[in-house]
Amino acid sequence: MKVGLFFGSFNPIHHGHLIIGQYMLDQAKLDEVWYIVSPQNPLKKGKDIMEAGHRLNMVKLALKGNDRFKVSDVEFDMPTPSYSAYTLKKLKELHPKTEFQLILGTDNLQHLEKWKDHEEILMGYEILAYFRDGFPGGEFAKNQKVRVMKGPMLNISASYVRGLVRMNRSIKYLVPDDVMKYMTTKVK
Repeated sequence: MKVGLFFGSFNPIHHGHLIIGQYMLDQAKLDEVWYIVSPQNPLKKGKDIMEAGHRLNMVKLALKGNDRFKVSDVEFDMPTPSYSAYTLKKLKELHPKTEFQLILGTDNLQHLEKWKDHEEILMGYEILAYFRDGFPGGEFAKNQKVRVMKGPMLNISASYVRGLVRMNRSIKYLVPDDVMKYMTTKVK
């Protein structure tokens, strides 16, 4: 089985995340996309981040109805901050016959050297890099293990969504309806 791993804070998950997941399923011929909710991203310490349990619940709500999308809380039982290299090792132990590929944006790809054990990641896994305007991916985009893929251009950010919620503005059409209801009733 070929699985794309989409790591993220998902703070909150929005339609951009879902469209990228579907695009990668289709274009990279993946069997599934697993959304790995990171309780504490080491590169986002101290940022405006919702409680991990809320983010996990919202991802579950967003993925309902797509049996090729899965949510994973594997990092919830691991030390924080959450390092992708450690999570990949753990997932390989749990699913030794699964071929994992990483899904990330070229904005993250061009700063891959900041990731813990990034050389190991590059040697062991194919990276499916979703093109983000203004972020060509740097030197890593030229690596033979990296496929830069241009899909629909969406300029939706989780911080924009959170800002709208704080200002009591609508987030309809930016996030799935169930996520919108959850955010406006349980998280503020």
